[in-house]
Amino acid sequence: MRWLARTLVVLILLSPAAAWIEVAWAVQPDEVLSDPALESRARTLSKELRCMVCQNQSIDDSAAPLARDLRVLVRERLTSGDSDQQVLDFLVDRYGEFVLLKPRFAWHNALLWLTPPGVLFGGALVLWLNARRRRGAPGAEGRETAAQTPALTPAEEARLARLMQSPES
Repeated sequence: MRWLARTLVVLILLSPAAAWIEVAWAVQPDEVLSDPALESRARTLSKELRCMVCQNQSIDDSAAPLARDLRVLVRERLTSGDSDQQVLDFLVDRYGEFVLLKPRFAWHNALLWLTPPGVLFGGALVLWLNARRRRGAPGAEGRETAAQTPALTPAEEARLARLMQSPES
């Protein structure tokens, strides 16, 4: 039974390492450029581009064949002399804004950018108004109007008068 517990501990400890090893092997050795500066630019761009198959991974982290094709395309564009912005613009023209992991702010996607802060602000406003309503208006506890004060019966008025006239002990 102890060997099972030890095996589970080893597997749990190695699971993040195994995931990292898979990521490290995503970029194949034949894709790597000989110029370190260009390779660095290619890796930076690859981390900004979404894998169309995996969707929540960059093409730098994905082992999908389409991600490999996109990595090769980025490296080809860089070796042909394109700037980083030209490479990104080319890929956005070809695949749409979805290819970017962090979409650019523009009027056509303003709802995408403004909805989370709007929901957060709206929720905070609702909570604040609700708390204020529950608390009531400040200072309202001590004020009573004539309509709220019940009338005393003659017996209660007489008793109140006696209590007010009697000396305190």
